[in-house]
Amino acid sequence: MQPILEMRGITKTFPGVKALDDVNLRVAEGEIHALCGENGAGKSTLMKVLSGIYPHGSYEGAISFRGEECKFSGIRDSENLGIIIIHQELALIPLLSIAENIFLGNERASKGIIDWKQTFERTGELLKRVGLKESPQELVTNLGLGKQQLVEIAKALSKEVKLLILDEPTSSLNEKDSQALLDLLLEFKQRGIASIMISHKLNEIAKIADSITVLRDGAAVSTLDCSGGNVSEDDIIRDMVGRSLEDRYPPREPKIGETIFEVKNWTATHPQHSSRTVVKDVSFKARAGEVVGIAGLMGAGRTELAMSLFGRSYGHYVSGEVLLHGKPVDTSTVGRAIDAGICYVTEDRKLYGLVLDETIRRNVPLANLPGIANGGIVVSDRKEAKVANDYRDRLRIKSSSIAQEAVNLSGGNQQKVVLAKWLFAGPEVLILDEPTRGIDVGAKYEIYSIIGELAAQGKAVIVISSEMPELLGISDRIYVMNEGRFVGEMPTAEASQEKIMAAIIRSSGKA
Repeated sequence: MQPILEMRGITKTFPGVKALDDVNLRVAEGEIHALCGENGAGKSTLMKVLSGIYPHGSYEGAISFRGEECKFSGIRDSENLGIIIIHQELALIPLLSIAENIFLGNERASKGIIDWKQTFERTGELLKRVGLKESPQELVTNLGLGKQQLVEIAKALSKEVKLLILDEPTSSLNEKDSQALLDLLLEFKQRGIASIMISHKLNEIAKIADSITVLRDGAAVSTLDCSGGNVSEDDIIRDMVGRSLEDRYPPREPKIGETIFEVKNWTATHPQHSSRTVVKDVSFKARAGEVVGIAGLMGAGRTELAMSLFGRSYGHYVSGEVLLHGKPVDTSTVGRAIDAGICYVTEDRKLYGLVLDETIRRNVPLANLPGIANGGIVVSDRKEAKVANDYRDRLRIKSSSIAQEAVNLSGGNQQKVVLAKWLFAGPEVLILDEPTRGIDVGAKYEIYSIIGELAAQGKAVIVISSEMPELLGISDRIYVMNEGRFVGEMPTAEASQEKIMAAIIRSSGKA
């Protein structure tokens, strides 16, 4: 196949860091080309060079698209040629309609007046192409993440896309929505539209990619041809991390003690719609040294349960009882929950977990400021720096120094900063919500190791994850949640993906 894209000798340097080092990338017409690598390997940087976010002159090397050399001064230049990038954080405006979002900045207008009839008709055609049945006038805020992702793709189609770049497109999607998106990319391939897909979900890449380029430390270390079906996940991992990972999950010998944490008859209603009960009479327990998994599909109520337990961060009306070491504790505010020894690592590290424009030094102590204060009143710069450096070393956070801002860290290192913040708070119970979402296999292993270390210290660790193999790999016991209730409980030794799904299916419509 003829190349639609060639990037040759791309080198991009930031102050003190060479983010890309002489990278070559070739994508054929109608090909699905995967881009793999650990967080910080340079994948997103390479795509920002390609899309013009980093303009010509800010990097070394050359880009050819459809046989013509390109010198993009901005993203509009690349879009005019049909190169469209969809970022991991969707660029949609929630309170505008689907149609308004699709044609924002590219309005269907005559003499400065928007032609709404044409806008809605064209939107309807685009939605049909991506398999959405919603009205063009539906507000984006009313759509789930999977449908919002399809709106982004419809937006790309409106710009006559020829090369579609997707950065972690399925990281926030459930299995059904992820499969729908992968099927759509295969359909685009049949129409001659090429795609570049950045993803840490190696099983998805194996399903649809024609070839894979692996980046490591800013350099392209391999390009794998998948056409013969002889590329394994282990091959990709070896190239990504520079070594084989014999076991995806670190070995553990659990030493489980007495019950530390117990929840009884926990109920929470929707914050805006108080008549809608989201968490329904949930009871469960976690023991010292135990990793407890909570499985379930998107919308099952797992995050709502965790947030309502942590200082009633979710819910209009919350009832039930929380016990620590058999005694009731007050978790009615975030501060009281932390004081009780309960901490929560949110699924959205950028929105709720970090102050992105602050440094590692400032972020790490945030949940325990008295721990770095002289006399419990005035923050000590010396103590703050020591704590940040200690946790940076302990969790192997890759950064230039503790003065690096969180926004400039890779996803895996951002997650480690969030973990450091809560570890410094000294929890007895740590609730982790999607702790490895959007991070690479090497960083996942390190976070699994941290979870194992916490359990070995006698902490109770509760892990919410949409990846069932992850729960099966790190948990000692699994609860299954569906439609706001716990509908199953099983020791991990007796659990399987099939048993978890069977518990969900049996309970559907009964919860």
